[in-house]
Amino acid sequence: MRLGVLDVGSNTVHLLVVDAHPGARPLPAHSYKAELRLAELLDDGAIGPAGVERLVETIEGAVQTAEDQGCEEVLPFATSAVRGASNADKVLAKVKAKTGVDLQVLAGDEEARLTFLAARRWFGWSAGKLLVLDIGGGSLEIAYGLDEEPDKAVSLPLGAGRLTAAMLPGDPPDPQDVKALRRYVRAEIARVVGEFNRLGRPDHVVATSKTFKQLARIAGAARSTEGLYVQRELSHKSLQEWVPKLAAMTVEQRNTLPGVSEGRARQLLAGALVAEGAMDLFGVQVAEICPWALREGVILRRLDHLPAS
Repeated sequence: MRLGVLDVGSNTVHLLVVDAHPGARPLPAHSYKAELRLAELLDDGAIGPAGVERLVETIEGAVQTAEDQGCEEVLPFATSAVRGASNADKVLAKVKAKTGVDLQVLAGDEEARLTFLAARRWFGWSAGKLLVLDIGGGSLEIAYGLDEEPDKAVSLPLGAGRLTAAMLPGDPPDPQDVKALRRYVRAEIARVVGEFNRLGRPDHVVATSKTFKQLARIAGAARSTEGLYVQRELSHKSLQEWVPKLAAMTVEQRNTLPGVSEGRARQLLAGALVAEGAMDLFGVQVAEICPWALREGVILRRLDHLPAS
């Protein structure tokens, strides 16, 4: 069957169309994406009228694309930016009234669990105990476990877009702002590290999301055109070398780095500080980049609930 998963994230609205059936790997067929950066459009905790209108227009485009692509079903969900908006109920109601789409808001821990499921399916049982790190625009998800359901899953308000908008106004940023953000990020992550450490050391550390992919790319990982199955890693050592470089760059300069998109260049420093803090506090020397993340997790969970043909 042909499924569409509509992800209203903190940075982008992304419709991924896949051909899938139970027991088989979902095959991407089409992708529709628009950058809204909702995490940066929050005004006193609410998504403003302009942001809501842009969201409605983008979802209308995604719905039309899903129809054009012959999707039998669309799985729509929203993450941190909508979840944390003070006017979330009104936004969801307007989206449904204008587009017919009933967005399901994922709780932070559920987001972490679905991302973990995707990573487990990608790497398989032989990878052992996984620690999965996922930096989005609005939040950081952390999950750990041996099975498909993690033993521990948390979501922290440490998304790259959220932190950039709140704490890094300069271009390039003021060094004191960078130091303040670094302290804040590490204090937030440190609150949960002990809960994970009690579960034992992971056998494999996995990083997902655009932020980690871009950090790995500027540190020398293979470009996306070389295919999904090329192993890509991000080392703690290379990340430590890049953080001060990114802090000294303007947005325009970051945009010239390999693999860094124009829409993400502004957020890259905040994302790097979160990645560095997580790797430091969890004692991670190397994280392997997983091509699958939350969208694939949503698809896999849906397929698991389909009757066998």
